[in-house]
Amino acid sequence: MRFAFGSFFVSLCSVGLGSCQPDYTELPTFSPERKLLQAVVEVPAGTNHAQRYDPAKKDFLPVRRAGLDHIVEFLPCPGNQGFIPGTRAEATGAPLQALILAETQPQGTVVEILPIALLTLDDNGTLQQVVVAVPARPSQQILPGITSWKSLTKQYPGARDMVGQWFQHQGRLGEVRLVGWKDEQAADKQVHLAMK
Repeated sequence: MRFAFGSFFVSLCSVGLGSCQPDYTELPTFSPERKLLQAVVEVPAGTNHAQRYDPAKKDFLPVRRAGLDHIVEFLPCPGNQGFIPGTRAEATGAPLQALILAETQPQGTVVEILPIALLTLDDNGTLQQVVVAVPARPSQQILPGITSWKSLTKQYPGARDMVGQWFQHQGRLGEVRLVGWKDEQAADKQVHLAMK
């Protein structure tokens, strides 16, 4: 298993340091060096296979529904879906979700991010927030100059619908409903509220 920080990868097994199964939930919310928000990739961009990190098993496992691996019946994931370590969503107790609009990153990659929006979903009566972000490192950005909700919706107006449709198709028809969008300040505030 590889433990990745941005574009720097370390194979823990090959260097003989500790377990080959890091606990991603124990990572800090902000990177120690640059003090930037970070997220762990669970579902790489371009896949339909829903995955979640299981801290008890220290592994990424398929999301299961009705005894089967859950495959989102829609377009592939439009970004890298994952979670923000060191946070806990009030409604679910799970880490706050994130969607990083960037080229595909391997599962387990830790990416420094800049929040640009907050999406609120109603998943069968449970409100969930998703921080929509772009990579902080310019070399990883695919949306040049996008640093806010306003700049995203002005330059890429279809992004809002595409991201919303991806999340709505993660459940059965009508199970997941879009409640609303807020800007990067609301996303930043939600991260700080969710920090353990």
